[in-house]
Amino acid sequence: MSSLPVVVGFGGINPAGRASFHHAYRRMVFDALPESAQTRTLKSLAALMNVSGEVSDITTRDFILAHTLIRKIEASAFDVENVAWNKRMSVSGEGGKMEFVTRSRHLPDVIPPGWTVRELGAGQVAVTVEESTDILVPTTRRFEVSSAGQLPSGFDPSSYYAARSHPKGLQMSVFAASDAIHSMGIDWEVVRNRVRPDQIGVYASSAMAQMDDAGYGGLLGARAGGGRVSSKQLPLGLPDMPADFVSAYVLGNVGSIGPSLGACATFFYNMRHAVQEIREGSVRVAIVGAADAAVDPRVMDGYATMGALATDAELLKLDQALGLTEANYRRASRPFSTNCGFTISESSQFIVLFDDALAMELGAQVHGAVPDVFVSADGFKKSISGPGIGNYVTVAKALACAAAIVGGDAVKTRSFVQAHGTSTPQNRVTESHILNEVAKSFGIEKWPLVAVKTFLGHSIGAASGDQMTATLGVWHDNILPGITTADHFADDVESSNLGLSTRHVQVEENALDVAVLNAKGFGGNNASATVLSPSMSQRLLQGRHGAKAWAEYQRRNEQVVAEAQAYDDAAVNGELAVKYQFGEGVLEPADLDLQRDSIGLKGWDERIALPASSPYADWLK
Repeated sequence: MSSLPVVVGFGGINPAGRASFHHAYRRMVFDALPESAQTRTLKSLAALMNVSGEVSDITTRDFILAHTLIRKIEASAFDVENVAWNKRMSVSGEGGKMEFVTRSRHLPDVIPPGWTVRELGAGQVAVTVEESTDILVPTTRRFEVSSAGQLPSGFDPSSYYAARSHPKGLQMSVFAASDAIHSMGIDWEVVRNRVRPDQIGVYASSAMAQMDDAGYGGLLGARAGGGRVSSKQLPLGLPDMPADFVSAYVLGNVGSIGPSLGACATFFYNMRHAVQEIREGSVRVAIVGAADAAVDPRVMDGYATMGALATDAELLKLDQALGLTEANYRRASRPFSTNCGFTISESSQFIVLFDDALAMELGAQVHGAVPDVFVSADGFKKSISGPGIGNYVTVAKALACAAAIVGGDAVKTRSFVQAHGTSTPQNRVTESHILNEVAKSFGIEKWPLVAVKTFLGHSIGAASGDQMTATLGVWHDNILPGITTADHFADDVESSNLGLSTRHVQVEENALDVAVLNAKGFGGNNASATVLSPSMSQRLLQGRHGAKAWAEYQRRNEQVVAEAQAYDDAAVNGELAVKYQFGEGVLEPADLDLQRDSIGLKGWDERIALPASSPYADWLK
């Protein structure tokens, strides 16, 4: 019988704050929360942002709210008014020749043709240039895009551990994975000693790789800018590094590692591998994540040149009837409304999955379950960035998977969809048609639709992770986030069978059993996930394991919930601890006990079983 992958922990960091315990989700639906939940949300953010004032103070409250979610790019990211670049110039002297003086050590190794060098002494030379020559002059320019989804102001992931010049995406990965592990309420040593070392898997990556100065950005720009390449930039820039860092420095993982890339669907690609391996039984514990730190002028320059980002000028055109003189940065992302491009963002999101038996055994929290994730390409395409037909397939499969579990009638009235919702004109047309047509085919009259990029922007590879953790929040607080930056929905949006709302929608407790999460990526990387609510997941566990086992599970779960709450209480009070072990517990060959049938590892209770049979053995008979 196939195992059910159960979500037992989750965490991360994005423009709305810390993902664990639904803090980031609650920032998105802040206005719909009761006062007590608002206060705790503000305290959580204040701890991350190093804000010392009382959150009940209106000035402190306004500062926290203004410095989260999408907003004008802050100087801590880069100065949009003065983005550095080099201007190419062709220069020559009046009358033909030109002479300049420099230090001899500044001369290029190969003297260009037409240059004559004359020693002046004291380490200086005079250079005469016979013809015109090209030079690069350092200068600045104003960037055409001033809005982004940025991490909360004042939050610095490197301050929580010895970052040692790590790229920002890796810093965020360490923070997010640690947050997810702590959120379980079960000590990691307990988890790893209940399973074999090879039954743990880490599936994480970044779609854009690490593009800041400590990663590929510095590597590719160093020589062109007259600098030097460091020994760390290339290895730390690799897109698989989030998985490698989490395995090596957070978990000490010796089991499976499977980073995948799928453009804007990257998190779901990673989750698909984890779900498949848990279902088949090769992995019992899976840590799934993604991280992209894309609020960088080099990354944004590429998307802006493609015409994909919402520029200040285009945003002003959208609001010209309001007579604004400056773009409304807070409303830069308007999924399914009249819009002009997506808003880039930064995020790292991680979840922890157990198989259902292990979740029962350890009394783990059940935040939901992921029975399957579906991926389809687009077939032949006109443009590598253009959408195709693959996403119709994945959404239909995901909803059919849900219907097969909870029933066709249930998905009609007890499901909702998390749209990719990028806020581009092309997406609002194509994705709305996909979701609308699938809803029709399953008899759904008004499929409730959520688009969290409204608040967060587009964090590229981590975007579907943002959707995942926000979905868990919907089930916890029973509020469907509205597309609150929109004052209308565009005429070309297909919505006859979709429930679009510009306001947050309160639903009854346990009214929604299923969510279909959708992601569309450049190149035809379509992915859709079927996610079951906590209550539905618990019903499945009870049905499989029986009343007696469920009663024992509930008894064990009480302590787990208490331990998890203690972690969150400490974090809200500014005592958040990040799990990071550098150079500790390193295994050497002498720490292995290698036998014919198994391998023992120092520090692990269970042994790795070596294969004793093969499904292909009979082929030789």
